[in-house]
Amino acid sequence: MTPATTIASGFRLALTSSLIAALSLTGCSKSDTTPTPTDSKETAASAAVDKPAKTIAITQIVEHPSLDDIRRGITEELADNGYVEGKNLTINFQSAQGNTATAGQIAKQFVGDTPDAIVAISTPSAQSMVASTTTIPIFYTAVSDPVAAKLIDANNKPIQDNVSGLSSQLPLEPQLDLIKKIKPNAKTVGYVYSPGEVNSVALLKRLQEALPKRGLKLLDIPANRPSDIAMATRSLQGRADIIYTSMDNNVASAFEAMTAAANELKIPIIASDEFSVKRGATAALGVNDYDFGRTTGKMVYRVLNGEAMVDIKPEVMNTLTLFISPQHATAQGVTLTDELTKDAVNVDTKPY
Repeated sequence: MTPATTIASGFRLALTSSLIAALSLTGCSKSDTTPTPTDSKETAASAAVDKPAKTIAITQIVEHPSLDDIRRGITEELADNGYVEGKNLTINFQSAQGNTATAGQIAKQFVGDTPDAIVAISTPSAQSMVASTTTIPIFYTAVSDPVAAKLIDANNKPIQDNVSGLSSQLPLEPQLDLIKKIKPNAKTVGYVYSPGEVNSVALLKRLQEALPKRGLKLLDIPANRPSDIAMATRSLQGRADIIYTSMDNNVASAFEAMTAAANELKIPIIASDEFSVKRGATAALGVNDYDFGRTTGKMVYRVLNGEAMVDIKPEVMNTLTLFISPQHATAQGVTLTDELTKDAVNVDTKPY
């Protein structure tokens, strides 16, 4: 081998070694900086070490998927911000099982426990809590009309300094537009509701004012208990062309019974939350329950982190998403148009 050949061979060897070293360093750098889901969980857990221990109490009027998903969003938002249940956060959860008297008892128990914050999911639970304490921070959520519920005034000012929260004051006009798109020839809208729920009564009044302006009639059927929902729905046979429901906890507790009756009668159900469509409604125009919980969780975090309640103003979440189920639509005697479905979330195909 000539000297020139030796030098060239040595240069190629040196260059190859340099490239290998560079590539090795690049590979190490990439793997060291790319976050993984495990890293995220470990970060939240390590952040919990630096946070003082806190206790929150959560109550809801009844357990059903919509409210449960809101609660999940709250706890996961707090965990992502360093308050992890079982580490530095104690959560006392109580359901009133649909009973307003039980909601009052839970409120008294929570006040006696003096948690750092209380979260009341649903209007009846929020009303019971606000009536029970003026000192412990209370966050209402899943409340459609906090003014009618006497949680805030018309100027968005809480009725008490210890109250704030998140509401879903969904505009009614887009809901009525959806009714006409799904059932263009509809003449009568059936509304099964709980006369004991302030939010449902407030919606009844709004429907009574708005529907005649659209050339529609309202057929309202009161149902005091979840066990009354199926019978109330069947009473719409031959009298209503479409059913509208929104944020009524009795209806949500017995939603499968409502959808079974609607399927028999071939009357489509229009709701205002994603879970109702998953459980049997034809469509819903409303907010995502889990996202609603995450936003509520951000508010709760602020008070746990030392912020004064008077600085945490009530918020409204009313970004609307259209959720549809062509499968449920067929069961209820309607076909959804391509124009309606093109920008909608199809729960029949969406993975969960």
